[in-house]
Amino acid sequence: MATRSTIHPIWTEADWQAVLTEIDCLFDAQPGSEEFDRLEVLTVLAVDYQNKHHPIEAPSPLEAIQFRLEQGQLTRKDPESALGGRNRVSEVLNGKRRLSLEMIRTLRNQFGIPADSLIGC
Repeated sequence: MATRSTIHPIWTEADWQAVLTEIDCLFDAQPGSEEFDRLEVLTVLAVDYQNKHHPIEAPSPLEAIQFRLEQGQLTRKDPESALGGRNRVSEVLNGKRRLSLEMIRTLRNQFGIPADSLIGC
């Protein structure tokens, strides 16, 4: 087996790209192998760097609802009972009405959308 460089913190974009390249090469490593252990450590480092330097914004409540509808291949009719009818669905999905606490609870319970996403935290 080729000697690999020691693992160190990711300080730069170039370091991050190099780690991503190595992760790609190690992706099929077998659990329990040295390569798999290296993959695990590099993944933790890469995710940490990404979270600090390339954070992903949380979706808006509207984006969260739209994503869930698309993900579940649902139509605008499906959330009618959760939002209070066709007109309310239209108002919410067009950004003309904010979600009430009751709507948030019902969307969370019926569609599994995290409440944090619906509140806009």
